[in-house]
Amino acid sequence: MKDEGRQDRLRELARTRFQESIDLPLLFFEREAEQISAACLAMARRFHAGGRLVALGAGSAMTDARHVAVEFVHPVIVGKRALPAIALSADFADRQAAFARQIVLNTGPADMVMGIDPFGEDPGVLAGLAEAAGQNSLTIGLTGGRGGGLAAAGLDFCFVVPTSEATVIQEIHETLYHILWELVHVFFEHRGLLEEETPSGSAG
Repeated sequence: MKDEGRQDRLRELARTRFQESIDLPLLFFEREAEQISAACLAMARRFHAGGRLVALGAGSAMTDARHVAVEFVHPVIVGKRALPAIALSADFADRQAAFARQIVLNTGPADMVMGIDPFGEDPGVLAGLAEAAGQNSLTIGLTGGRGGGLAAAGLDFCFVVPTSEATVIQEIHETLYHILWELVHVFFEHRGLLEEETPSGSAG
């Protein structure tokens, strides 16, 4: 009986986890569809004008930042253009200031800076995005939970996955930046939209 009860609990845990992986992405992408489209158009305009994407991530999200950069530089679909992108490293003694210093050295007003932080409170990511905003780069945040400081930072775009489950946040972030990549290329097929505005420090 004990084993049966344990198995029932495990099955319920698995069922709940799988259901969240189905329901939450549907809720998130339905809610954020308009902002995702606006972010992609703003990004496409900046790439079109010669800007590049700089990605940075907190903790394990550094892997996601590298994934973002590789996605844009090495498109997996034949015929899609490679776009300039880099991921910053936080392997410095003063980790809190590492991203901000690299933003100063590596970006300008025509560029885009994407910060990925599952719970929006990493001081290094916040400092890097603040530096980027100060020089009028396009700023994009990917976070979760209640958004933390990232959601309150006044970024051009901030996408908050409404759960405290880190693995679900990461799953949705990964889908999100793949969609960002894909829709940027869709906008490249509509050059009239790209030429309506030249980036000058606004989100587009």
